[in-house]
Amino acid sequence: MTPTLVRQHLPHAGPAPRVDLCARARDWSEIQERMLVPLYEAVYERLEVGPGTRLLGLGCGSGLALVMAASRGAAVTGVESASPERLALARRRLLPEAWDTRARAATRLVDGSPGDAADAAAPAYTLVTAFEPIGCLAGDSEGLGEALAAATPLAERGAPVVLAGWGPPERCATSSVLRVATKLADPLRSTGSWRPALRDDLEEVAQRAGLRPDGSGRVACPFGYADVDSAVRGLLSTGLFDAAISATDRAQVDKEVEEALHPHQRRDGTVWMPNVFRYLIARVP
Repeated sequence: MTPTLVRQHLPHAGPAPRVDLCARARDWSEIQERMLVPLYEAVYERLEVGPGTRLLGLGCGSGLALVMAASRGAAVTGVESASPERLALARRRLLPEAWDTRARAATRLVDGSPGDAADAAAPAYTLVTAFEPIGCLAGDSEGLGEALAAATPLAERGAPVVLAGWGPPERCATSSVLRVATKLADPLRSTGSWRPALRDDLEEVAQRAGLRPDGSGRVACPFGYADVDSAVRGLLSTGLFDAAISATDRAQVDKEVEEALHPHQRRDGTVWMPNVFRYLIARVP
């Protein structure tokens, strides 16, 4: 929920909502991005990501998944085209002056398309990841297909490509909150309206990209927040509510999201929403 948790700039009718993009990127990196850590960990463990891995991360956002792979010894390249604000935060995380020269040399961040990550002097990538979950918004897989078409020629034959998606709505408590976005955005008939995740969303994307499915898994990724305000900021940082903000206004969206969060608020004020996400491992032919 690239993105993030879904792609941040999906096309929709109407004017773009007025938001502070720098503040939104900070909310994503400080609040929301960590919700998918169990997904990253499960994938890296299953694929034994380590010193021999050359990873290409599509829609890398502010770079948390790349940091986790680099901590395992992987050489990482991140590509981000939707949010230069998030990419700037990724640079602070992954390319600080404190890192030694060798560590910096194994890390690349690219503002552009996957094709811009090509490096004729370097070996092919051994792993491609697209961790921004799809299957939550109508049309949210279209940009992913284009990114995969550009990325897979850069990977070695048989390399795994990991796609991520939302689990069934009945297993995702956050679905009830995301429906607010659809209700408010209906007048726009937006292509970015919420829809239930379908069982074969990931397989269809892989098939269109010419990839061969080779396993899948489900991971529990609960969304936990310190309070309702943090929950609202985190959820809005995904871009899922942009069409709703355009159709109404930020104050109205904040109010209705807060109301939808009340059933998930605990006595101590924290907010807790159990969710399940799915990943698919496909192979480059």
